[in-house]
Amino acid sequence: MSGQGEGAPSTTSGAPIGSAPIQRDGTDPVSRTAYALSGDPGAPADAGTSPTPSNGSLPSPSSATTGPADAADRAPELAADTAPKTAPLLAPRQARDPDEQATHPDLVAARRHARRLLEAAHDEAAEIVARARRRAEREADELLADARRSAERDAAGLTADATARRVEAQRRETRVAEREERADQTEARLSERETELAALADELAARNQELTRAAAERRAELERIAGLSSDAARAELVKEVETQAKREAAILVRDIEAEARAKGEERAKRIVVDAIQRVSGEQTAESVVSVLHLPGDDMKGRIIGREGRNIRAFEAVTGVNLIIDDTPEAVLLSCFDPVRREVGRLTLEKLVLDGRIHPQRIEEVYERSREQVEQLCVRAGEEALVQVGIADMHPDLIATLGRLRYRTSYGQNVLKHLIETAHIASHMAAELRLDVALVKRSAFLHDIGKALTHEVEGSHALIGADLARRLGESDEVVHAIEAHHDEVPPRTVEAVLTQASDACSGGRPGARRESLETYVKRLERIEQIAAGMPGVEKVFAMQAGREVRVMVAPDQVDDLAAQVLARDVAKQIEDELTYPGQIRVTVVRESRATGVAR
Repeated sequence: MSGQGEGAPSTTSGAPIGSAPIQRDGTDPVSRTAYALSGDPGAPADAGTSPTPSNGSLPSPSSATTGPADAADRAPELAADTAPKTAPLLAPRQARDPDEQATHPDLVAARRHARRLLEAAHDEAAEIVARARRRAEREADELLADARRSAERDAAGLTADATARRVEAQRRETRVAEREERADQTEARLSERETELAALADELAARNQELTRAAAERRAELERIAGLSSDAARAELVKEVETQAKREAAILVRDIEAEARAKGEERAKRIVVDAIQRVSGEQTAESVVSVLHLPGDDMKGRIIGREGRNIRAFEAVTGVNLIIDDTPEAVLLSCFDPVRREVGRLTLEKLVLDGRIHPQRIEEVYERSREQVEQLCVRAGEEALVQVGIADMHPDLIATLGRLRYRTSYGQNVLKHLIETAHIASHMAAELRLDVALVKRSAFLHDIGKALTHEVEGSHALIGADLARRLGESDEVVHAIEAHHDEVPPRTVEAVLTQASDACSGGRPGARRESLETYVKRLERIEQIAAGMPGVEKVFAMQAGREVRVMVAPDQVDDLAAQVLARDVAKQIEDELTYPGQIRVTVVRESRATGVAR
């Protein structure tokens, strides 16, 4: 200890300053010194060191101990544990034996070491507190920065919102100002227009006065030149109109006389009209459209099948062409035989509902559909017989009549046409006191040959007569069937009435569709007749030819001439054309005055 000062730090076996020297036996010098000073006989002895010298001095810490590597790590904990225990042990010893302090350098070293440990603990605690304070300050700075950034973002958003609202408000103010400006301009223009209109009204009033004065002067001049007064001119006009009326009355008298001479035809016309009126027939032509609607477009692929095998099998079995195009959710069935087309439609409808479409299934469904259509034909023939009132007829004729349910002629259903013809013929026969049952039967069977025209060559009248003859019909009925289209000259009254009833049923309005060519030619001729009149500028045929509007030049045709023109056009149409119903002729005479305001 002689070479060390009071404040000089002691080192033990190269241990760092501030670390506790640890003996190899595991006991620290502080504890050993505390036990030695207290005089405890149970104090631990140094197991791995030299014995205490005989003079009573403690061995030097530098020569007695060497610190292990982990002594530095345990020094703060050991100092904290030993400091409060060592202090009360050393204090009485110092007070009781002051001379012993100088003779025991280990105690001094232990004190000094304990102070160093305490100072190191205080320093470490201060450093921990400083680090904690710095960490807290950093965290506080980070939180403050985050809060500042969030506040800046919020402020920026509010500023942008306020700016957008300010811009929108300015835009609205601009629009309102523009509208107010336009409203002011409109008001100014209206004011100017009102002023101009007032001026024009005054000018027109002045012109009216001038025209009234000029008309009076012109009338006086005309009376002076013509030598007629206005009353005399009016009388002349009345005389001319009276002459025209007398001419029209003469025409009417002639028509009445012609009607009186045709007294024999009047009764026949009355009979025909009465028969037609007593038959309640449909006014719209019925047509069969073989279109099948599908639940979806994906069904078209299933109908076609793999490599088209399903559609080929369907067409081969049914004899019906199946047309699949871009029409959404629909297919078209095409066949010249209406019964076969109906069988194909039912077959395809059942296949679509069932969902199983393959060649074998097509054949099975086709057989069932064909049987179903045959049953429907028989049922339709029986219902037609019930409607007509005929009781006895060969079953083959009934089935053949039922097939006409699917046949049309010019858009008119043939079976309904037969029923209507039979009713008309029966009414005519009743008016003429003839055999109603025979005439009705002849008229009902006159078109039965149309059910076989796709199977047998020849006229349907001759085919029907041959069928009726083979199935046991009378000669009168057979003759009426073969003579209703003049293939054979009619020889009986029944044949004539069959022709008349057939013409009445097929010729009534709405029964059959008129050919497009005839319709177009009639419209063109109507327009040509009206356009050939003098003073006509334009002609329009309207409402399918039931009305004609004639536009005339107002400076060439006056009001009286317009009436005469309408009458002449109607008369020429009556003489030249054949048409159903009546045609209205309207002559339009229009005067227009146009002015431009600048």
